[in-house]
Amino acid sequence: MTIGTQQDFRIAPEEFFGGMVEVVEQNAEAFNAASAGAIRLVPERRRGHYAAESFIARVAALVTRRDINAVTGVGDTPLTQAETIGIKVNRRIGPVANTLDSLRKLGRDPGEMSFLLGRQIGKAVAVDYVDTALRAASTAIGGQAGLTLDISAESEPGLAHGALVRAMAKLGDAGGRLSCFVMHSKPYYDLMAQSIADKVFEVAGVTIYQGTVATFGRPTVVIDSPALMVAGSPNKYRVLGLVEDAVEVAESEERSIVSDVVTGLENLVMRIQGEYAFNIRVRGFAWDVAGGGINPTDAAIATAANWDAVAADPKGMAGVRLTVA
Repeated sequence: MTIGTQQDFRIAPEEFFGGMVEVVEQNAEAFNAASAGAIRLVPERRRGHYAAESFIARVAALVTRRDINAVTGVGDTPLTQAETIGIKVNRRIGPVANTLDSLRKLGRDPGEMSFLLGRQIGKAVAVDYVDTALRAASTAIGGQAGLTLDISAESEPGLAHGALVRAMAKLGDAGGRLSCFVMHSKPYYDLMAQSIADKVFEVAGVTIYQGTVATFGRPTVVIDSPALMVAGSPNKYRVLGLVEDAVEVAESEERSIVSDVVTGLENLVMRIQGEYAFNIRVRGFAWDVAGGGINPTDAAIATAANWDAVAADPKGMAGVRLTVA
């Protein structure tokens, strides 16, 4: 058992102790309005390990030629049902423990330290939501060859506007349904550098004066998420073009965070521990219940075979994925 004591802090009577904690610095502002509705965070309690949503599958040959010179009978075309399936992910917070004596020496009471730790927990949970959502969306889309474009081996590394156009083209006439782009900061700044060099009317000027890049009228969410990078020599980066409601994170269980005082030790110890769960659903896909199982690891979520395509047309799926160096 590893428990912090007073020796883990620098204690000086005249030293000012700011009421701050180090928080996770990764951008977590990706949900709802920030992504134009492509990545949704919703509070919705859901029982069990899975959440299925059924829909009427596309009817093949729904409209056909009618023979105006015939009165023969025709066969019925049945309606069929398909369903998307989301998977519940369970998480633990802590436990974090410190002696009450160490807090007193800092001039802080346990309630205040719980508040400061809570600020860090809140950001860490939000980052977990984002990372898991992007991991699921990138993996599910990446399992569909018709929705992916890999230019990481091409002679000009980095992201350029032409590459975004080629990725959008994967959706054909449905490319206009893309709501936003999500990318790591490395390809984003590559695109910014390329924007400055562009001679297209106003692209360079806007980039220089406003610090933004042109992404064909769509918002860009920049997140240094591990789900958007593949380590290697060189590293590769995933750029996602997502449609509306591409991926949903549902806070499906009440978050529980408890604290107690542990006795029976040389010093009284305060321990804080929590747990929460959320469901991940990707548009046009169903979690493979038999293959993926319940409560998946990050590695399982990042396994394409665990995401089954249920939409008949790739244009009805979550979006496209571009890989750059």
